[in-house]
Amino acid sequence: MILTDREIQVFLANRQITIKPTPDAVRYSSTSVDLTLAKQFRVWDFNQIDKTKGEVIEPGPKFKYAEFRDKYTKKKILTNKGYVLAPNDFVLAWTHETIDLPNHSRIAARVEGKSSLSRLGLAVHVTAPTIHAGFEGHLQLELCNHGLFSIRLTPGMPICQLIFEMTLGTPAKGYSGIFLRQKK
Repeated sequence: MILTDREIQVFLANRQITIKPTPDAVRYSSTSVDLTLAKQFRVWDFNQIDKTKGEVIEPGPKFKYAEFRDKYTKKKILTNKGYVLAPNDFVLAWTHETIDLPNHSRIAARVEGKSSLSRLGLAVHVTAPTIHAGFEGHLQLELCNHGLFSIRLTPGMPICQLIFEMTLGTPAKGYSGIFLRQKK
């Protein structure tokens, strides 16, 4: 069952879902809430990639994604001028907001693109829309420009939407993937 805007707000008020900072009223549609683009993003370092000719990546159980990402990408900070994403470019980005989907709330979510941006060719994920129950943190986005025109990305722009779904039961095991936020 997908939550409507009213139910999303009830779940937020009851702390069954947490979104920080709390979205303004204009961010809600009938069955989703928009999230915005954070200032931090990563671009692929073609100088490093050119040196890898012949290298094969084996993304199995021993694959260390964070080490791989840090080796082959450069960290960038979006300024008010933004970043121009050319056709066929691919960058890693994050939402400004953090979300928390506690296991006991029986909520999972899907991150999806905004139609206004997707019609320009901007994809916000590469076949990975699921936000598992138990996840806490910023959402990592895989931004790819499939369109014909360059797209200016600016900090704080609405970049994606979250669609919340009730799970049939309470999961025995919460999110435990490689993007698990470390508690301090």
